Amino acid sequence: MKPKKQGKILELFITKNDAQKTRQSVAFVKVDNDGIVEDKFYAKNILRSILITATDSYKITKENNIELPWGSLGENIVTDINPYHLVCGDKLSIGKNILEITQNCTLCKGLTSVNPKLPKLLKDDRGIFVKVISGAGIINVGDEIKIL
Repeated sequence: MKPKKQGKILELFITKNDAQKTRQSVAFVKVDNDGIVEDKFYAKNILRSILITATDSYKITKENNIELPWGSLGENIVTDINPYHLVCGDKLSIGKNILEITQNCTLCKGLTSVNPKLPKLLKDDRGIFVKVISGAGIINVGDEIKIL
């Protein structure tokens, strides 16, 4: 598979499965077929195990006078390449890991708690869900992301 486009991983997030559901920015995440190890969604729903959001989503919010720090949309991975045009079954490469798109991110009530305008504003531009299909390993901030 020859990559079509390349980008970079700009930031990574996990949400701990503690009482406070602590959300934190991390330098790397460990991934396997069940998602991101140590994330609260690990081994819950393979089709929704990892959420990738493009910086374009944050540009849309900013253009609509909603300033949000990265991570506010619930994503695990922030990238500078926009993969929202891809379809289920398309593949991405990050480091030695191959990820497969499982679905576009659907609207959720959680966005309303961030800002009531977000669900409608980001209807088709919040992110994509992926699952790991090979190469269980590490994803680092700064890794290249390639559309295969």
